[in-house]
Amino acid sequence: MPPLRFAANISWLFPEIPDLPGRIRAAARAGFQAVEVAWPYASDPASIQGALREHHVELVLLNTPPGDVQAGELGLGAVPGRQDGFRAGLDQAVHWAGDLGCKRIHIMAGRVPAGHERGSIEKEMEETFIENLRYAADVLDQAGMVGLIEPINSRITEPRYFLNTPQHGASILEKVGRPNLRLQMDVYHWQIMDGNLTQNIKTYFPLIGHVQIAQVPHRNEPDSPGEVNFLYLFDLLQELGYRGDVGCEYKPLGSTVTGLGWMEAYHKRFQVQGRPE
Repeated sequence: MPPLRFAANISWLFPEIPDLPGRIRAAARAGFQAVEVAWPYASDPASIQGALREHHVELVLLNTPPGDVQAGELGLGAVPGRQDGFRAGLDQAVHWAGDLGCKRIHIMAGRVPAGHERGSIEKEMEETFIENLRYAADVLDQAGMVGLIEPINSRITEPRYFLNTPQHGASILEKVGRPNLRLQMDVYHWQIMDGNLTQNIKTYFPLIGHVQIAQVPHRNEPDSPGEVNFLYLFDLLQELGYRGDVGCEYKPLGSTVTGLGWMEAYHKRFQVQGRPE
């Protein structure tokens, strides 16, 4: 089995470079064959497209628009009353993904609206999310794309985010029942919310369509001090037959390139163990 392929999250890595095309160039020079990005929508799509082509890099993931950031929105998928905004944002994401050759879109669930407690509106938000995901699945199917939903931890990062555990994500996908919707596993969020990574990865592996990594608790490089043994998890993903990309969505402690020793160590270890490249 070939080694895992890592994708540089250019919303997080190479922060010293102000523009996305420049970060794509830097990612390619650092050895990445793929990148992912949260929201490219303020950039010039032609310049991003040009950088991807010039440097032979694939864009593997982008997010649906966050909505009204000034009003505290972070995605609209599960937000009641914002269905029109969700559909407009989905159309925008699909258009950008199509132009940039990207086949995966993270459909952001969003936060519990201000003035509401989670328990008082949870049922309505779930119903909204299911309705919107079924609509999205049809749109994405026509475009030949996959939709992803990502549990984001509500203990540290996003206390009001609606979708916050792998169990909740799997339950939503089961209720939606569409094969082109998958689970986005960010190891950072899963460890904070539920731990038990080995068993959760094995349990939900059939649903996983994309993986992201960052050390816990400080969200830095995988080999920085922290709770997670990433070499073990990389082996586990390979043993399970994971063929997707592994997004590097972490905060570099210093220079992004200097901090990539973990990736070099992974590839060296892979070769020493006699696995074919």
